[in-house]
Amino acid sequence: MQLITVKIDKPEATNFILGQTHFIKSVEDIHEALVGAVPGIKFGLAFCEASGKCLVRWSGTDAAMIELAQKNAQAIAAGHSFIIFLGDGFYPLNLLNAIKMVPEVCRVFCATANPTEVIVAETQQGRGILGVVDGLRVNDIEGDDDILWRKNLLRQIGYKL
Repeated sequence: MQLITVKIDKPEATNFILGQTHFIKSVEDIHEALVGAVPGIKFGLAFCEASGKCLVRWSGTDAAMIELAQKNAQAIAAGHSFIIFLGDGFYPLNLLNAIKMVPEVCRVFCATANPTEVIVAETQQGRGILGVVDGLRVNDIEGDDDILWRKNLLRQIGYKL
């Protein structure tokens, strides 16, 4: 077995969701969950098929996001993994519950805009995702000024009253 890391290749501010599912029907079901959760959503979805032709299956509503999803799914190449890239102004926070409710979805590894590396195990049979490195290493404990900044930010962007 070999352990490798695959860096997610994306524009800095672009959010994505990486997960694991178990059936080819996932492409259509995840697509339906996304458009049902947020009308007008712009996204690209790619799914790594784990049997049969072992293709990267895909769907979406935005050509640039679809291309990002296809490219990154092909780089990860882990069976039954999926990756969703979200267009500007769309955020995982508004989608995660809908995605988790898709019957085929087994887990979500991350939902972030941070720089991310996917930790992949490769065997003679294929590849599997072990986990992710989401963002950077922690530097310190937040102080009073940091707490005030956090609370103000959440209110400025409309996530808290």
